[in-house]
Parts: sequence; C-alpha cells; structure tokens
Amino acid sequence: MQETYIDVMLQSLRKKELILDRIIELDELQRAALIDQSIKPDDFDVIVEQKSNCIDELNLIDEGFQEIFNKISDEIDANRDLYAQEIRQMQDCIRRITDKSVQIQAQEARNKDLMKKKFSTIRRQVKDIRSNQGALKKYNQAMKKVEYVDPHFLDNKK
Repeated sequence: MQETYIDVMLQSLRKKELILDRIIELDELQRAALIDQSIKPDDFDVIVEQKSNCIDELNLIDEGFQEIFNKISDEIDANRDLYAQEIRQMQDCIRRITDKSVQIQAQEARNKDLMKKKFSTIRRQVKDIRSNQGALKKYNQAMKKVEYVDPHFLDNKK
C-alpha cells in the first residue's frame, strides 16, 4: 500500500516539474511581449492567465503531495532502507524543482523590471498626448478668433 502512495508522490513531483517547465516558457513569452512594442494588451493578458492557471495547478499538487506525505512519513522514516531508491528519486526531483524555482524567480525579477519600464514609457506617452491635446485646443481657440472678420462694405467702383 505504501508503494502506491510513494508512486503517487513521485508522479506528483514529476508533474510539478512539467508545470514549472511550462511556467519557464511562459515567462520567456512574457519577456518577449514586454520587449515587443507592437504586442496587444490582450495577448499579454492571455500569457498571464495561462501562468495563473499553472500556479493554481501547482498549489493543488502541493496540497495533495503534503496530504500523502503526512499519511506515510512515519512509515517511510521507519523503513528508510526499504524505500531508499524511491527516496533518492524524490530527492532528485526536488533538487530539479528547486533549481527551476530559482530560475523562475530570476525570470520574474527581470520581467518585473521590464514591466516597470514599459509602464513608465506608457505613462510618458499619455502625458505627451495630454499636453499635445492641450496645445491643440489652445491653437484651435486662437484660430477661431483669427478667422472671425467683422463684416466690411467693399466698393468696387473706381
């Protein structure tokens, strides 16, 4: 019975690795989207939504893993020799997961910096547009006054 629990834990760790790989891919897409000036906000939102779904899935896997571990941790500790190979496999998976988590954290920090720069650029563009609109409004008002000419009587006789 414990073997099946251990197998499920190993499967959970492997699935977590796959999901972390997907998050790494999505982080790269997000980075490219932040660099690309022509990207639409909706395309960026799709990437963020996919990443959010991956994170939700990771949380479910972690909860299930923890529940199983709590059930069988005493048994595993008591019979370490019997489960040595499985323990090594889990340790290997956990090392890879940790490495991928560190990689994701670094990517997230870089993406955060890119996001700040992008928002700064957008704010500056909005400010420029507003000031241009103000100047255009003043110009139009000035031109309306210039175009108005009081009626004149012209005598064409010579």
